[in-house]
Amino acid sequence: MAKSRETYNKKEKEKKRLKKKQDKEEKKEARKSVSNKGGEFDDMIAYVDADGNITDTPPDPTQRKKVEAESIAVSVSRQADVEPEDLIRTGKVTFFNGSKGYGFIKDQESQESIFVHVKGLIDNIEENDKVTFETEKTPKGLSAIEVRLVKKE
Repeated sequence: MAKSRETYNKKEKEKKRLKKKQDKEEKKEARKSVSNKGGEFDDMIAYVDADGNITDTPPDPTQRKKVEAESIAVSVSRQADVEPEDLIRTGKVTFFNGSKGYGFIKDQESQESIFVHVKGLIDNIEENDKVTFETEKTPKGLSAIEVRLVKKE
C-alpha cells in the first residue's frame, strides 16, 4: 500500500494559509460594517452661507437676493495698455564679448542684469556704453532686443 504524500509540514502550512484567508475575510467584513462609505445623500450636502463659510444648514430663503445674469463678469481683468515709450529701457553695458556675441546690460531703474545677444543689436556696442533697449521673455529669463547706442563713455 502507498504511503500518503502529505507530510505533517505540508498540512500545517495549508492550515496556516486557510486561517490567514479566513482572518482576512473577517477583517474585510468588519471594515464594511463600520464604514459608512457613500452614506446618506443628506449627509453629503454642504451649503455656503453669505460670508462664504461652509455649513450643513440650508440658507434662509427669505434672505435670497435677485442677481442679474448680465451683471456677472467672468473674465480676466484687463490690464492698462502699456505705452510704447514705457517699454524702452535705458542701461549701461557691463560686459560684452564681441567674439562670442553676447553680453549683459545693467538696467538703470531696476539694477538687474539683462542678457543681450548680438542678434538683438541695432548699433555696435562695447563695455560701459549707455544704451536703450526693449526686453523680451525667453525660456532662460529676460533678454534685451532692439539695443541702440546712446553715447560712449
